[in-house]
Amino acid sequence: MSYFTWKDAGLTSDCASLEAMASRFEEAARLMRRMADQGFVLERNNGAQRINHTDAAVFNAWGFVDEEPAVRQLTLMQDLDS
Repeated sequence: MSYFTWKDAGLTSDCASLEAMASRFEEAARLMRRMADQGFVLERNNGAQRINHTDAAVFNAWGFVDEEPAVRQLTLMQDLDS
């Protein structure tokens, strides 16, 4: 299953006002709702929050980088010569 780790660092660190902070939080909330609507889910693993999706094509279409170990990302293909 494709996933990336959610790190909440600096979401509002460059905001100059409370209004700007609120706008940034609202923007992030809209994005998270869209992701949930597309089938992304949040999972906790060893204290880390991972956002994952069971369909690698959907995950890749969003432009996320899969953090799953390379050996888990391999897709076995049927030998067409058999």
